[in-house]
Amino acid sequence: MIDRPRRLRTTPAMRRMVAETRLHPADLVLPLFVREDLDAPQPITSMPGQVQHTEATLADAVRAACAAGIAGVMLFGIPAHKDATGSAGDDPDGILNRGVRIARRVSDEAVAAGGTGVVVMADTCLDEFTDHGHCGVLDDAGRVDNDATLDRYAALAVAQTRAGADVVAPSGMMDGQVAVIREALDAAGFTDVSILAYSAKYASAFYGPFREAVDSSLTGDRRTYQMDAGNGREGLREADLDLAEGADLVMVKPAGSYLDVLADVAARSDVPVAAYQVSGEYAMIEAAAAHGWIDRRSAVLESLVGIRRAGASIVLTYWALEAADWIRA
Repeated sequence: MIDRPRRLRTTPAMRRMVAETRLHPADLVLPLFVREDLDAPQPITSMPGQVQHTEATLADAVRAACAAGIAGVMLFGIPAHKDATGSAGDDPDGILNRGVRIARRVSDEAVAAGGTGVVVMADTCLDEFTDHGHCGVLDDAGRVDNDATLDRYAALAVAQTRAGADVVAPSGMMDGQVAVIREALDAAGFTDVSILAYSAKYASAFYGPFREAVDSSLTGDRRTYQMDAGNGREGLREADLDLAEGADLVMVKPAGSYLDVLADVAARSDVPVAAYQVSGEYAMIEAAAAHGWIDRRSAVLESLVGIRRAGASIVLTYWALEAADWIRA
């Protein structure tokens, strides 16, 4: 007897019924940028459809996220002034912490009105706030000082939590960052706040548009602390270290070029695994669709399904709101 798997592909209803991997709005997190001293949203030219938000439009975006039923928002702040240690990052009145307070308020209002709120996440890193653009404090030789940076991350995490973050997300790939942040949060009484560790974060060419989005001051590269593209086992080691230090969630970034690493991390992790569909992945699909070379909606959804199929429980994607609408439709 001939096995005929094509019988299960005959109609849309049949294909939907037997689908092994599904997308749901609650799988998705929307990254958002809020910039100080803006009077109107500033389009990000290399990321069509994305903007640097004002504080007012950030509130609107978080309301839309609540209405869409997506899981959360990840906030990045762009300050008016930067310095060597990124002091604006843990300033209670700094732009990121103001943004966190806005997101917290909007989410709480949505819940009070009988709706669904969002998980408020904050990027716990210095690169948006330093005048040199690196993710940490530099030593006298111009290299990132791992241990001095850990002190700054602890301060950032506590400040973000005081502003209302549910999740702090150290993205700088400093050794020991999860343990130091956990200790600082617990000491400040924030034992219920979760840590999403950027565990396997690669030094990728696909971050280019993001650097426009955050007005990065970086010259050079971050290859001394982000991972090399050729190393898969190292990604597993990094994830294991973060899990041992108490990470509540771990992440692989970027998503599309590292699905093998994502699958391997998901297979061994006992906590939820996130993947970040980064700015360059977004820009490539948008550019190809703008030229009519691919169908935009189909390509976006296929890329998201691929990330979920590889093992991601949570996908950070700039298409979160649109994808949520498409999924519901």
